[in-house]
Amino acid sequence: MNESSSASSSETPAKRKKFFHFWRCFWLTFLVVSLAYAWYCFYVPANSIAWADSYAAAQQQAAGTGKPVLLYFTGQWCVPCRIMKRQVWADEEVTAAVNDNFIPVLIDVDNPESAPVMERYQVGGPPVTIITDPQGEALRWRTGGLGKPEFLELLQPSNPSTSED
Repeated sequence: MNESSSASSSETPAKRKKFFHFWRCFWLTFLVVSLAYAWYCFYVPANSIAWADSYAAAQQQAAGTGKPVLLYFTGQWCVPCRIMKRQVWADEEVTAAVNDNFIPVLIDVDNPESAPVMERYQVGGPPVTIITDPQGEALRWRTGGLGKPEFLELLQPSNPSTSED
């Protein structure tokens, strides 16, 4: 009887060691995946959009060039804004379309100086994308996060005369 009890007690530490090793690997993997996901959520790549310095500067540029103004209301804490910055604003096709056809201006909703612009266009929270004529009259707008196809569709002028005859 002593032999069987000593044999079972010698197997127990080996089983415990395997069990402990499994959980240690599990939690280490969980930590690495969690950190990678957190980095991905907060990572925003640089973009090549020629942002105007302010709304007033964008209006002056638009008046001089006759191009419409693209207003993008955003905030540092806004998750859909970060997703758009990663998936839409960093895209080369979007960059080319925006830089060629618009005067883009990035408006931080947390900046107190942005309050008059937010009040003028009745923006409650980000993300909001508005296209205005050079005089500042809103032509088209979308609220919420947009994907690349929806954003490129927003950039296209709505012209009813282009429909089939």
